[in-house]
Amino acid sequence: MAAETNNNSMLWLIRHAPVLTEKGVCYGASDLPADRATTDEAARTLAETVPEGLAVRVSPLLRCQQLAGSLKLLRPDLSFQDDQRLREMDFGQWEGKPWADIERTEFDQWMLDFSKARPGGNGETVAALMSRVAQIWSEWAATRASAVWITHAGVMRGALLLSRGISLPVSAAEWPTVDLPFGEALKLTLKPTA
Repeated sequence: MAAETNNNSMLWLIRHAPVLTEKGVCYGASDLPADRATTDEAARTLAETVPEGLAVRVSPLLRCQQLAGSLKLLRPDLSFQDDQRLREMDFGQWEGKPWADIERTEFDQWMLDFSKARPGGNGETVAALMSRVAQIWSEWAATRASAVWITHAGVMRGALLLSRGISLPVSAAEWPTVDLPFGEALKLTLKPTA
């Protein structure tokens, strides 16, 4: 990660505002709304900092759509487009359950085969998540233009791995643990080609 320069393309990864659910619930692909006041506050802050005229790709899930809608009202110069590849990972039968209620043996099985196992028995694999994030990452990199993604923590962590040259984590230990605050941007720079 580095500051944007004239020769580098910047990707603004923006996480939605906090969702309206109890703390500690696994909600990955569940289409839950975000807190309206926090969403609007995040949009105001982003409206002051996101550069002019950027293309904005948005997860189809409601919590991201809310942030995009609020930002669009404040920044009509930005162009918005929904993109299914930016949705959060699906945790299968774990969706809607408190993480604390998920059987430890089920969770451990996922960790043992982190990239290929299906969380919640029928969820999306990390390999599938990384594949779709890599598709949109490659499209962005080919444009060499700064852009914005309004998305989720899983997608943001996948993009972080791609920025480090990792297309698929070998184990859960490789998965980024960086803090990704709600309603804030993480900026990644695409280095210039030689």
